[in-house]
Amino acid sequence: MTNPLIGFEIDPSDLQYVGHDLARPECILAERNGTLWSADARGGVMRIDPDGTQELILQKGIVTDTTTPLAERVIKGIGTLPNGLAFDENGDFYIANFGTDRVEHMTRAGDTKVLIDNIDGKPFGKANFVTRDTKGRLWLTVTTTMNPWTDHVKTMSRDGYIALIDDKGARIVADNLCGTNELRFDPKEEFLYVAETSARNVTRFRVVGDTLIDREIYGPSNIGGFCDGIAFDAYGNLWSTLINADRLVAVTPEGDLLTILDAGGDKDALAVLDAAWADKTLTPDMMVAASGSICPWMASVTFGGHDLKTVYLGSLRGDTIPFFQSPVAGQPLLGW
Repeated sequence: MTNPLIGFEIDPSDLQYVGHDLARPECILAERNGTLWSADARGGVMRIDPDGTQELILQKGIVTDTTTPLAERVIKGIGTLPNGLAFDENGDFYIANFGTDRVEHMTRAGDTKVLIDNIDGKPFGKANFVTRDTKGRLWLTVTTTMNPWTDHVKTMSRDGYIALIDDKGARIVADNLCGTNELRFDPKEEFLYVAETSARNVTRFRVVGDTLIDREIYGPSNIGGFCDGIAFDAYGNLWSTLINADRLVAVTPEGDLLTILDAGGDKDALAVLDAAWADKTLTPDMMVAASGSICPWMASVTFGGHDLKTVYLGSLRGDTIPFFQSPVAGQPLLGW
């Protein structure tokens, strides 16, 4: 079978959009009935129904700073910034909160509790993404332990890690990671893949019980930008958003890199950004300057629609969700 992504590329002008007045729709969950759930920086999630009706569901009992302007909170990583989302076995939500530095659990009615915020009494750091496996365990990525997190951007520190959360508590199962971001399992949960955003590569581990072994870079050693969100399709291509470049790419099973969408902004500013990354002189201002307007700071990719061929793109600085049709279905996640 020929890879259905070979020769496939979306023109930005062909994108469609769903949702309006969203606040930092970083992560998106899709249901079989067409309902979307989007992380929202006001402290909760936005439900978007198939007919376009939407409702903001705020976290009850969680009080954080939302008075600081959103753009400033995004850069500083403060207040409440729901980041990675995952369904629990009942369809409620696990939330990795990048602003409160913890994992929270929220029902569809908004009832919220702090699930965990430390390992052995030490604060997590910047909780980025959380997912659930078929054994009911949670896997959490922490981008950095630096505060403010932008110090990590300046130094490219390798203080990110992956934590396993189960009935024994939370413990680190992989460390020495550079800007740890989204993670995904293959269909049999034999391998775990994680985006090392600041290193610009995807790293793969073999899962053996409660441990991660055989660490290796998956695909290109430099994926061409700051890889953020990742997702598999049914063919085995690993899709990745490149934040700041606002580009969507895919790594084929053979390790080749394909460009699916280029929605970037200022090419000159992006060249400055890339050079600064290579020289380790990067600043947050450079990251902002390179961003486009179509899906600014493209952060995640989600497959949905009745056939899992509708691709939704999350972002950190956008207020709507671009989407398009893929020639190949996505890998169904737990809860589909």
